Amino acid sequence: MLSPLSAALLPAVGRLSVTADPAAAFAPGSIVVANHTSLADPAVVFAALRRHGAEPVVLAAAGLWRIPVLGGVLGRGGHIPVHRHDRRAARALDDAAAALERGRLVLVYPEGGIAARPGAEEEAPGAFRTGPARLAALTGAAVVPVGQAGARRIASGSMARQLAGVATAPLRRPRLHVHIGAPFVPDRDPVRGTAQTREAVTAAWRTAAARLGEPAAFPADARTPAAAR
Repeated sequence: MLSPLSAALLPAVGRLSVTADPAAAFAPGSIVVANHTSLADPAVVFAALRRHGAEPVVLAAAGLWRIPVLGGVLGRGGHIPVHRHDRRAARALDDAAAALERGRLVLVYPEGGIAARPGAEEEAPGAFRTGPARLAALTGAAVVPVGQAGARRIASGSMARQLAGVATAPLRRPRLHVHIGAPFVPDRDPVRGTAQTREAVTAAWRTAAARLGEPAAFPADARTPAAAR
């Protein structure tokens, strides 16, 4: 969420490449939706978006605001705390709508967390919550789907494995890829809109994973020996 810092430090821990659909664009007041696989992927996504001139605010767990110094920085940056399992949770949607009205880009991770998986392999995005679709219906904002792959090569698995991964990343400098899809306006029905959003993010993720040669990028019935390597 500290975009300039992410962009400056990321080359030390990984080799980032970025692609975009021909129609990809970040109009003021757009919702950016990305897949979430690792504690490292916000830095990867922010560095990629910064290359395209995009500086979003993000909806993130409110606990981050309780961290000394960081909380103040996040507040000044306009980022939006989400109070999970709390009656204040609905306020995040109102705050996001206000940010969109001011022309800010708002980044949302609709999976709501990171799936517990031991390895660094890629996996398609999990179930999406309806927040981005409801926010789009409320504001009329377009959604820009973003797929990232490779962040689990920096940090994944147990806390010990994640710390070890971050410590060794400068030596390994794993390949990372982000793909930015074309913006679209989801259906106003939250169920259909959520399905459309997940499909678009999954397509962007599949493109990113294929760039890294990840087997998960290819449907099981379409894999070839070359693709599966």
